[in-house]
Amino acid sequence: MTELAPVELKIGDKAADFDLPRDGGGHVRLADFAGKPLVIYFYPKDDTTACTTESISFTALAADFAKIGVALLGVSPDSVKSHDKFVKKHALSIPLAADEEKAMAMAYGVWREKSMYGRTYMGVVRTTFLIGAGGRIARIWDKVKVAGHAEDVFAAAKEL
Repeated sequence: MTELAPVELKIGDKAADFDLPRDGGGHVRLADFAGKPLVIYFYPKDDTTACTTESISFTALAADFAKIGVALLGVSPDSVKSHDKFVKKHALSIPLAADEEKAMAMAYGVWREKSMYGRTYMGVVRTTFLIGAGGRIARIWDKVKVAGHAEDVFAAAKEL
């Protein structure tokens, strides 16, 4: 039995399609953002310190992203119910997709082996994609450090 090689998207690649349930009900699809630049940020888990800081930072800049015509979407393997609690607790304004089957994380190559305290496990590697209006990846931030990240993404988005 051969293992599938992990997907590795590169700048210029077409963004992988998705259709996932989201916070507040309904679904979110790549097609919903057709013709509009999109930031997709993948994060490991709702309501953990770094993930909360990252989501609050993007929420703080949401109006600025909207002014330049760029949409935002957060994605984690958490459930819609978890996302709903997370959004309410922290007054988040960004749609959050529930990728419980990890299909989107695998399609974007962010479901990878991680290690902590000598233990290896599979999980979401914090990664952000900036997708241009034509549906192609314009920029990738891998293994994101949260401090100042939303501001860096905004600066890159203004250059599109």
